Amino acid sequence: MNGQGALLAVLHALRVRGVADPGQVVSRTGLPRTLAEDALLDAEAAGLAARVPFAGPDDWSLTERGRARGERLLAAELDALGMRAEVQAVLDAFLPWNDRVVGACTRWQLTELGLARPPADLVEVLRDLDGAAGGLALVEARLGAGLPRFVGYRARFADAVDRAREVPSWIAATDRDSAHRVWFELHEDLLATLGRER
Repeated sequence: MNGQGALLAVLHALRVRGVADPGQVVSRTGLPRTLAEDALLDAEAAGLAARVPFAGPDDWSLTERGRARGERLLAAELDALGMRAEVQAVLDAFLPWNDRVVGACTRWQLTELGLARPPADLVEVLRDLDGAAGGLALVEARLGAGLPRFVGYRARFADAVDRAREVPSWIAATDRDSAHRVWFELHEDLLATLGRER
């Protein structure tokens, strides 16, 4: 991967995750650690990324300039691949699933906080999430060949849902690769790829 490709991968990892340390950037991008760290430092020098010490000693996030640069790079990539219409079609098909997953996660979060009346039924929440995994398979099938970064969401999501059967916090926890986090990242990935806001 050339320097521009590494820069796009790193900027996009920060966009999708919001805040990430170098290890999370490596996990997200598949870049060798030294290349990812060099790209982070280059992005910092260019005013595209900044350290976020309040989140963690090695955490990074995008600057506004970095967000704009990432969107330009993504647009160029999408146009070069001729996949804009396909990504838009996938996003359109994704939105009903998004409503279902967000609804299920919200019901569960309110239940965990003791605010849901009546409390959400875990079996029903997991049923909604299981159904959505099929939607992720569709995303990967339609986009994975041209945009390989979309491969892996289904496996991550399914793993989180499976773990939630034993430990329900895997539905919406923010400190792990929960079902809600994976879904949020995929939605952000689709929106960023098209240059859209949430």
